[in-house]
Amino acid sequence: MGTDAVRVAVLGASGYAGGELVRLLGAHPGVALTFLGANQAAGRTLGEVHPHLGATAVGGARLRPVEAEAIVDEADAVLSALPHGASGELLPPLLDAGLRVVDLAGDFRLPASAYPAWYGFDHPAPERLADAVYGLPELFGDAIREAALVANPGCYPTPVILGLAPLLAAGWLEPGPVIVDGKTGLSGAGRRAEEATTYAASQDSVRPYRVPLHQHTPEMERGLELATGRGVTVLFTPHLVPTVRGVLTTCYVPLAGDADTERLTATLADAYAGAPFVRVLPAGEMVDSKRVRGTNVVELQAIADPRTATAIVVGAVDNLVKGAAGQAIQNLDLMYGFDAAATLPRLAVYP
Repeated sequence: MGTDAVRVAVLGASGYAGGELVRLLGAHPGVALTFLGANQAAGRTLGEVHPHLGATAVGGARLRPVEAEAIVDEADAVLSALPHGASGELLPPLLDAGLRVVDLAGDFRLPASAYPAWYGFDHPAPERLADAVYGLPELFGDAIREAALVANPGCYPTPVILGLAPLLAAGWLEPGPVIVDGKTGLSGAGRRAEEATTYAASQDSVRPYRVPLHQHTPEMERGLELATGRGVTVLFTPHLVPTVRGVLTTCYVPLAGDADTERLTATLADAYAGAPFVRVLPAGEMVDSKRVRGTNVVELQAIADPRTATAIVVGAVDNLVKGAAGQAIQNLDLMYGFDAAATLPRLAVYP
């Protein structure tokens, strides 16, 4: 590791997303992991909390309490995978000290007025929200490069916004209503043990949850408006399915003009021609969430149904990689001038 390596603190290192951050950063040539923070797991080693990481260079490192003064002394950048609400209180002092931050929680994704209804708390640092850049690298890369604070997108909004934004901007879709059907694996619920995510409760089960007030609904609307300048109304229904990883979203949107499958597909392909982590499928092929497992890739497909005058836009991501940790590192790479294509995986583990 060179002396000019970026010193990175991972907060929430005991969780699933935090563990993925450590796993992926372990092979990053420009990063030194200097601080691993946790709350309840503080004092335990990384290998005790994540046995699969025990043999890594930092496997014996002890997780430390999340204290701003220690982080400022030991890090240049922070990747925060703390729970919603915690980062809004902790991160402002780190920003004041000159650290650059990517927040994987939802604390900087929305206007302050949205937090009581969608997250259940008043925002602790509303004055910081105007400084946060929404962290979809394929759409907002220029702003991310210069940002001090990046709001990492949620797992569901990532394929929805990437799939719909170019089509809305091109005029192939009406702005609403956008109906989004989402499915996610159990890791999306986090590591905390709950009855709803036990094997007995989830095996052989598919069930909706948090309808119609899932917090990713306003994020989808805001992200699409940021990307296209068009106001969009989203009706979102998420479902829990009996798998560990993966998110698949199916969007139904009214067609505009003379859009057909070929035009929709060509528009997506052109929009992401230089994007190493976006795979646009040819007409007739179908997205498969297993093909993105363990990768920072999003798969997209677009279909026009002339019978109902509806566009069907499907996307898949690994919720812990492109939907969380991988995308955060992709943002970090942009902020520090690293080549994300060389630091993040694009080949899935299959079958």
